[in-house]
Amino acid sequence: MLEAAVLRRLLRTGSKVAFGDGAGVPADAAPVLSAVAAEVGDVELLLGWLPGPFPDLDVSAFRSVRAFMGGYGHRRPIDQGGVSYIPVRLGAVPALLQGPLRPDVLVASMRRGSEGGWRFTSEVSWQRAAVDAGAVVAALERPASPCADAGPPVSADRVVVLGESPNPPADVDWAPPSDTDRAIAERVVPLLPDGVRLQVAPGPIGQAVLESLRRPVQLDTGVLTDAVVALAERGLLAADPVTPYLAGTSRLYLWADGREIVHGLEYTHDPVRLSAGRPFVAVHTALQLDVHGQPNVESVGGSALAGIGGQPDYAYAAARSAAGLSVLAVPTTRRGHRTLVEQLDGAASTPSHDVDVVATELGVADLRGLDRAGRRRAIARLWGA
Repeated sequence: MLEAAVLRRLLRTGSKVAFGDGAGVPADAAPVLSAVAAEVGDVELLLGWLPGPFPDLDVSAFRSVRAFMGGYGHRRPIDQGGVSYIPVRLGAVPALLQGPLRPDVLVASMRRGSEGGWRFTSEVSWQRAAVDAGAVVAALERPASPCADAGPPVSADRVVVLGESPNPPADVDWAPPSDTDRAIAERVVPLLPDGVRLQVAPGPIGQAVLESLRRPVQLDTGVLTDAVVALAERGLLAADPVTPYLAGTSRLYLWADGREIVHGLEYTHDPVRLSAGRPFVAVHTALQLDVHGQPNVESVGGSALAGIGGQPDYAYAAARSAAGLSVLAVPTTRRGHRTLVEQLDGAASTPSHDVDVVATELGVADLRGLDRAGRRRAIARLWGA
């Protein structure tokens, strides 16, 4: 049973509340939070990445609802105007939480730490940054969730317990790779140097890349899926992975429990750390690519399919890594439409100059060292133009 009285003590008119995200989103707390916010009035809500729809949250109960990750579970409420999408790279979110988005309260899934204090579960992401900004944590205790938090425990005096939930993190079923995705992966894998630290976007192309690996890699990536377990079983993990999010099935969550592999965005998306040491390669995809090499990962046809996420952080880090590489891996068509366009449907999510290589099922265009005209010609050739 969740204690609405706890939230009544924490919330005031004008309060800003941040709601934990990812597969471990504290979904059981959503109806209680919505009800108390409607009672208190004038409460602002901040949301992160929601992998799936979230019907138990009543966005009309809040003065405003903002999300720094578009699409996924936010797609319909963003399209309908109930949620405002903030276009921001994930690496900049901690700074926002210290500034205009500073929250008063963080509602988060947590577990009691064996050494005292509290730990986050299947994601740390921006949540520790919210605590560092001064937020009081309203914790939904989740003993069935994995504890993979690599950071220090949150002091017990910063945490108020809302209640306990028996539910594990949500299962996130990523679409399996198609033959086209596997053909793209076969173009990408030969580009990876020995000893690589690898970032792959979640989804079918990223999974196909991981399935195609034959040499050990270190994963330093935005979302860990079940594919990391398969890599570990094949003996292809060179070191413990680094990530802000776990999003998969019980297979992943059982494997990750007790491993200190989930970090905050201040660490995971730090371009200086990422580009130092071993070669860092980032493999991303996009909804569209324009003739200049600018990717759009946010919207097509006016609908919010996704958000900026960590793509520009990882792409920049990979482009500045010695022996590293920033790769944009896209099919030449998606649902019958060419992915190469003269003008993007949405904004450019990552600068073209942070894209080193474009890979499709038909080939690879190495853009490094080319002028603007040369880049346009190299990209056009991949689409047969």
